[in-house]
Amino acid sequence: MLRKTLSVALLAASLAAPGLAADAPQDPKHQTEWGLYLTAREAFEMKQAQGDGVLFVDVREPVEIMFTGWTDVVDVNVPFMLVDPAAWNPEKPRLAMRSNPDFTAGVAAALEARGLDHDAPVIVMCRSGGTRGAPSATALAPLGLSQVYVVVDGFEGGTLTDDPRGPMRLKDGWKNSNLPWSYDMTKDKIPLRKD
Repeated sequence: MLRKTLSVALLAASLAAPGLAADAPQDPKHQTEWGLYLTAREAFEMKQAQGDGVLFVDVREPVEIMFTGWTDVVDVNVPFMLVDPAAWNPEKPRLAMRSNPDFTAGVAAALEARGLDHDAPVIVMCRSGGTRGAPSATALAPLGLSQVYVVVDGFEGGTLTDDPRGPMRLKDGWKNSNLPWSYDMTKDKIPLRKD
């Protein structure tokens, strides 16, 4: 019992003190001005401990969520990038993505709808924790938020390149940490686009 109490106290202390959770990403492009990073498991535990006092935002494109899965622990989906069905990505064999012009306003509206102010913790989670995690957090700077956390391993986690089936997202992340998820989406948490 003492061991469990001690580990809960240490977790609470690490989540309360900025920078003591997950290590900062090595790549400066994946770092933020807040320097607040969580693993998927830490994000889950923070949300469980602080409940509605934390805004947890999935920043993935809704079509991506439909095919890769979703967790109802998230409060809202506000995509940072949107698929542009009229444009091809010249660097990769896929459709291009463009910035969501309503991203910051969408997060501000989600905070307001929950009665949260600029001091409330905000957690952002993308697919892998890399290319959209820190940029989506940085896009929130104009809101004057004091605590924006990035889930460094994202929803699907990192890629294992030595799998005989080819590169697979089987390392870390929400899905690979035995946290609650499914392919069922929650309509009220995924705002429909008006375009």
